[in-house]
Amino acid sequence: MALEVHQFPCLSDNYGFLLNDPDSGETVCIDTPDAAAYLREAAAKGWTITQIWNTHWHPDHAGGNEAIKAATGATVTAPTGDAAKIAGVDRTVAQGDRVWIGAYEAQVIDVGGHTLGHIAYHLPAAAIAFVGDALFALGCGRMFEGTPRQFWASLSRLKALPGETLIYCAHEYTASNARFALHADPDNAALREYADEIAARRAIDAPTVPGRLDRELATNPFLRADDPALQARWGGGDAVATFAALRGAKDTF
Repeated sequence: MALEVHQFPCLSDNYGFLLNDPDSGETVCIDTPDAAAYLREAAAKGWTITQIWNTHWHPDHAGGNEAIKAATGATVTAPTGDAAKIAGVDRTVAQGDRVWIGAYEAQVIDVGGHTLGHIAYHLPAAAIAFVGDALFALGCGRMFEGTPRQFWASLSRLKALPGETLIYCAHEYTASNARFALHADPDNAALREYADEIAARRAIDAPTVPGRLDRELATNPFLRADDPALQARWGGGDAVATFAALRGAKDTF
């Protein structure tokens, strides 16, 4: 049987994700923004939480570790670069490492930039990736700790995943991201179509997450900093400078 992702809103604009493998009975918390919500949702599904996979150290991603671990005995996997700021860590991982849920392998990808140690988890057999705050639908995370060069390299690793990969990002920021994307790339017809769909979904309070990577590659300005048209518009001259210009503009948009 296939893996199941159970997605649910928590806190003000986070999404929680529980990843379940019916064959092994394992259930993984992808980050832990709200321990009570995760425990409640797992119980409602009849699932037993066995692992926690953290993407980065921010409290709205790792703040529920201790409570969930105390309630379930789950083991905590966290990024090596952020582990000193994360509670309850049992194992640290970095670029190229592997973790498993049942027989399914998740590949760890370095996506530092939002935080220095931020990682993503890509499960190729399921064509899904959990990217935390590194990449959003039509956006990317604020660059709190990294540099433009580091962050662009991180996004480039995500860009290289198969186009059909479903990208599970951790916040419902898509409507505001769409407004900036249209400002950044106003001549992009695919982006205009995507933005219209996002507006329709949010009008009925429907989630915009997950999204397919191939669509993001065509519409997300932060993934297109290597595109000559965007470089010409934003005066970058190369991908790193263009990404920096876009990220700086989004910060004050």
